[in-house]
Amino acid sequence: MKAYETIFVLTPTSEEARIKEYIERISEIITSGGGSITEVNEWGKKRLAYEIAKKYKEGYFVLITFTADAKVLQELTRVYGITEDVLRHIIVEKQS
Repeated sequence: MKAYETIFVLTPTSEEARIKEYIERISEIITSGGGSITEVNEWGKKRLAYEIAKKYKEGYFVLITFTADAKVLQELTRVYGITEDVLRHIIVEKQS
């Protein structure tokens, strides 16, 4: 298993309960795939560098550090793609 970081940006209009639910969903995908979560860091609402979809000037940022196999990355990418509240996402391999 390799170490990864994922950052995703949710719409700024997302309710707190919905944000917590989404973080739990991503965490569940990682752990059910045999991975382990090292850290969950909610950065909160931040101003975006540019306007997204001609209506969002800020977003809610979340960073998750974890270890997992490649199949978990595929599932995370799929879920990010079909979730309406996700404005942007990225998954990167951590270098030691």
